[in-house]
Amino acid sequence: MGKEKILIVEDEEAIQELIRYNLNKEGFDRVRCCDSGETALAAAQEFAPDLILLDLMLPGIDGLTVCRKLRSEPRTSAIPIIMLTAKSEESDIVIGLEMGADDYLPKPFSPKVLIARIRSVLRRVNHLESEAAGTTLKRGPLSMNRGTREALLDGKPLVLTFSEFEILYLLARRPGWVYTRGQIVNEVKGDDYPVTERAIDVQMVSLRRKLGEYGSLIETVRGVGYRFVQE
Repeated sequence: MGKEKILIVEDEEAIQELIRYNLNKEGFDRVRCCDSGETALAAAQEFAPDLILLDLMLPGIDGLTVCRKLRSEPRTSAIPIIMLTAKSEESDIVIGLEMGADDYLPKPFSPKVLIARIRSVLRRVNHLESEAAGTTLKRGPLSMNRGTREALLDGKPLVLTFSEFEILYLLARRPGWVYTRGQIVNEVKGDDYPVTERAIDVQMVSLRRKLGEYGSLIETVRGVGYRFVQE
């Protein structure tokens, strides 16, 4: 770990340099910085980062719009995004997750915490990439390949964020098995991850929306959690 490319999108130069300094100190030397939403979108295509640190409050195109645009483009849809923002209300976290963010860190944040979050995300990505690309999970109209990060629904590409893919794969891997929200967080994000239950519910709403007529494949078990409907 350390060879990965990281894109920092932050308009405050002091914070931008603080993040870059701490990344470099931890061995991440392939770092690029942007100070606006417009330059971030262009850099995401050209630089092809392995992870994006995205500030919410940006001049011009704001962070939420940048996030949505990144998720709508095939080349950038699966790049993990950690949002950095001065806003810490749950409603803001929910909006960020709805737009496709994989993580959320409110300012002011500890550089050690930020590095820990980055390493956690990259570990998950690297672990998945090491899996055999030929292993395909099929459940009715749904087909998922963890090696290639490809999801198909009725043979058509299903564009999912990193977290959405992981949650859907987790549920589909064991149809009928009920996962609590806490178990989903631990499996997808790692132990002791500070994500609210509401945030998991938001991810489920987004997944069902993307599944369209097959949204009922994800079933809510009242008072417990979620499961993938058994065939």
